[in-house]
Amino acid sequence: GFYANLLLTQTPEHILTQTNNKTEILCELKKEHTGVYWYRWSQERQHFEFLVFSNTLGKTTYGTNVSQDKFSVHEARSHSSYSLHISHLHPSDNGTYYCSVSQSSQLLLGSGTQLSVADALPLPPKTTQTPLSKKPVPWIIESKAASKKGLCSPLVWIPLAAGVLLLLLGLIPIAHHLYRLRRRLWLRIHRQ
Repeated sequence: GFYANLLLTQTPEHILTQTNNKTEILCELKKEHTGVYWYRWSQERQHFEFLVFSNTLGKTTYGTNVSQDKFSVHEARSHSSYSLHISHLHPSDNGTYYCSVSQSSQLLLGSGTQLSVADALPLPPKTTQTPLSKKPVPWIIESKAASKKGLCSPLVWIPLAAGVLLLLLGLIPIAHHLYRLRRRLWLRIHRQ
């Protein structure tokens, strides 16, 4: 909640990484405390799990079935900053991780860090050209894709055509009005 953000800051908000990598979540504390708790919320299992507690003396207590090889807490800057290190990452580690402190018999949670572990990360779009030795088929596919996004795209010409049509329809009453004025003027001139 609101008070938690004043007392502790958790970074980053999101982590996207690959299987077998390791990662780190930082928790900075503004007030006196006895130690930091780390929890994981699993959306898939709808389960809030206690992972590890590290007190100011550096003693660590692990939750049931929590691997000490996988999770470790590192303290920095004289008890004001703690980081949770997670190694040997696997998709089963997906979830939102919270650092937490005990304040007057309440647990205050950080803002949470959403961890997503994937076997392969999505690749950024290619900007380099493919070598000429490859078949020209990818070039044809790319040029078709480019033309869909280009000037011939229905997303471009349909609104454009509609705009031109509305403009023309708007000119009809004006043209009619000018025609009537011209005719009145012509009649006036010829009556004299």
